[in-house]
Amino acid sequence: MVDTEHIQIAHGGGGQMTNELIEQVILPALGDASLQDPSGLTDAAVLTLWGGAASAGGRIAFTTDSYVVQPLEFPGADIGKLAICGTVNDLSVVGARPVALSLALVLEEGLEIALLRRVLESAGAAARDAGVKIATGDTKVVERGGVAGMIINTAGVGVPLEGAALGFANIRQGDKIVLSGPLGEHGMAVMSQRKGLSFRAELKSDCAALNGLTQALLAELGGAVRFMRDPTRGGLAATLVEVSTATGRDIEVDESAIPVNRTAKAAAEMLGLDLLTIANEGKLVAVVSSEAASAAVEIMRRNLLATRAAVVGTIGPANATPLVELVTNVGGRIVVQMPYGEELPRIC
Repeated sequence: MVDTEHIQIAHGGGGQMTNELIEQVILPALGDASLQDPSGLTDAAVLTLWGGAASAGGRIAFTTDSYVVQPLEFPGADIGKLAICGTVNDLSVVGARPVALSLALVLEEGLEIALLRRVLESAGAAARDAGVKIATGDTKVVERGGVAGMIINTAGVGVPLEGAALGFANIRQGDKIVLSGPLGEHGMAVMSQRKGLSFRAELKSDCAALNGLTQALLAELGGAVRFMRDPTRGGLAATLVEVSTATGRDIEVDESAIPVNRTAKAAAEMLGLDLLTIANEGKLVAVVSSEAASAAVEIMRRNLLATRAAVVGTIGPANATPLVELVTNVGGRIVVQMPYGEELPRIC
C-alpha cells in the first residue's frame, strides 16, 4: 500500500510522483500564478527586472538546484562537476548564456578535507571550462549523520540570447526530435559504482556543460529551434511525455535511431532498468522544425559532446489523449509512459 501522507524517495525521482508533489503540494502552497503556468515549469525561469538590467531587454534567466548524489565521486565526474554542469545546462536549454553561479555547501562532520578539496577543484575547473563565474556561496557543517558527506546547492543567472524563442507553445506537427548522443551513461556510471559492477569497457558519466552546443544551435538555426531540454531525472521518457502532455500532441520515437552505449545498455539490463528512463547529465534533446533537422544534427556533430547526434522522433498531430509511442527495432509499438518514480535511482 502506498503511503500518501509522507514523503517517499520516489518523490525525488523525476517521474510521476515528482510531478504530483509539485502540482498538488508545492505550487498550491506557493500560490504564484507564474509558477503554475505550464510554460513556466521549465529548467530555468526567464524574468524581466524592474527598471531594466545589464541584459537584453532587462531580462535574466534564473535557476536553482541541489545535488545529493552518492557516491560523491564516480567515473567521469563528481558532485562538484555535476553541480556546475547541471546548473549551466538548466540555463542553456531555456536559451540563455550562463554568466554566474552561487555554490553553497552543507558538509558532514568528519568529511575528509582532501575529498572536499578534490570536489571543489573539480567544480572550479568545470566553471572555467563553461565560461561562468562562481560569484558567491555559503558553507554549513552539520553533525555526523546529518547528511551523507555533503550536499551542494547552486543557483545560476544567465542572459537570454537575442532571438531565442523556446517553449512548448512553439512546437508544431512534423517537428523533429534530435538527441545529442547515447542515453544513460551518467546514471549507469553512478549506479555501477554504487552496486560494485565492473565491465570490460569503461563506463563514464556523460556529465558536461552544454552551453556551447545550445548557443551554436540557436546562433545558426534561430527560431527553427522550438524547444530544448537536458533529459536528467526521468530521462528521455520523462522529457518526451512532458512535451506530449504540454502540447497535446502525439510523439513517435524510432528505437533504431536512438544512439546506444553498449556498456550502459548492459548495465541497465543487469539492474532491470530502462535506458529511456535513466538520467543523463551531458545530453541535449532539441525539438526543431523538420526543415532544420539535418542542419541541427550537423551542428551538433561538430561538437565533441554530440558526435553521435541523431533525429530520433517526430511530433505528431494534436490528440485529446496524446501518447508517446516507441517504434521498436522489430516494428512493434510500445507506449512510453512517465516513470512513476520508485524505479528511478537517485543519481544527482
